[in-house]
Amino acid sequence: MATASLSAKKRSNVGKGVARKLRAAGEVPAVIYGHGREPQALALNTFNFERMLDKISYRTTVIELDIEGAMSRTLIREIQRHAFKRSILHVDFQELVAGEKVTVKVPLVFVGTPEGVRVGGGILETAMRELTITVDPADIPNHIDVDVTSLTIGHSLHVSDLKVPAGVEVEDEPNATVCLCAVPKAVAEPTPEEAAATTAAEPEVIRKAKADEDEAAEGDAKK
Repeated sequence: MATASLSAKKRSNVGKGVARKLRAAGEVPAVIYGHGREPQALALNTFNFERMLDKISYRTTVIELDIEGAMSRTLIREIQRHAFKRSILHVDFQELVAGEKVTVKVPLVFVGTPEGVRVGGGILETAMRELTITVDPADIPNHIDVDVTSLTIGHSLHVSDLKVPAGVEVEDEPNATVCLCAVPKAVAEPTPEEAAATTAAEPEVIRKAKADEDEAAEGDAKK
């Protein structure tokens, strides 16, 4: 389990106008909620929050949130960003409760080179990039490895083929395709008509060039 620390301030004023003022002042509006607690509006330092995001995979990292001296273990559930500027607009934290499992998405990491790629020139195509799991927060894996070494052309791996750590419950459908080794796309061959047209076009150019040379030579001889 990966962890990170972050400080936050409580705030009592909410609304779009308040949020705009916070962002203009270098802060990000946020909220913390969870089992058995009322949602609490927060404010985060924008620079510190973005610096933390650069160092972690936030979906699988437990954030130890210091709210004016009170510590809460949390997960970031959502980061809202501006559609074009990509600046952070709002952050949702979920407080973790001891003994209560959470559902998270963890990235899949594809390990090795498929046999079908090495030997047959196939192409590895990935259908899933993350896996949805339910797990105790203390046991959240940073990622799930997918060993594709023995994958041959025309074959695929499914969710049921993945090896997950003990205590992890997979929420995705067992028969969902994770990846497959596809047949390489063949280069399109020209049709007989196209080949004939190409062949016929070349002598015409040569003959014309030859005729031009002959005409030029004849003209020189008459001078």
